[in-house]
Amino acid sequence: MYIIIGGVGMVGMELARRLVENKHDVVIVDADERVCDKVYAELGVVAINGNIARIETLTEANIDKADCLVTCTGNDTDNLACAILAKSLGVPQVICRMRNPSYENAYKLVGVTSVVRVTDLMVNLMIVEIEKPKVRRVLAIGGGKADIYSLVVPEGARVAGHTVQEIARDPGFPPDSIFIAVFDRDKGEVSIPRGQQIINEGDQLLMISPAEQIKKVTDFLFG
Repeated sequence: MYIIIGGVGMVGMELARRLVENKHDVVIVDADERVCDKVYAELGVVAINGNIARIETLTEANIDKADCLVTCTGNDTDNLACAILAKSLGVPQVICRMRNPSYENAYKLVGVTSVVRVTDLMVNLMIVEIEKPKVRRVLAIGGGKADIYSLVVPEGARVAGHTVQEIARDPGFPPDSIFIAVFDRDKGEVSIPRGQQIINEGDQLLMISPAEQIKKVTDFLFG
């Protein structure tokens, strides 16, 4: 994927690092030239010194190629302006960091794909939002040691037609991730998954997984 990140503080830097490790094409934009130099030196990605809320800067970043734009500056006004421009230019996914909750409706009105509150600003969550938009973190448990996720089994998924037992026994499935509920959307029925229950396309799954394992889980389930 071609991903633009606007605003490179600690979160933006780590997000860029993780996306590069996951073999995505990353472009960062920051108003501080020293930050751009640092990111380029450490990660080797294209680093543009400019204002992410200006169309000229987005054009320089090849916004027309972007599959996703993440704006995580410390200013909601800049993030919102960037989101408006990105949506107007046809970017499929726009993810924004929100500092002030009073901006939430504004973000929703402009069609932002996902709004990440400062209190929820975890890089693993952003990675999931970018790469697997059908996955949603529902709740953190155990003091943040694991999370409950909701995901929908897409058409053609490798797990469709297989039992829970078969999936759990596959060496590619993380052993510390567990199915806790299955919602059959066609029948409108919720069940606690047993070993012989078959997972079908379109089923909504609830599962517990450590945050660092969720990408491996989704790659396996959706592959």
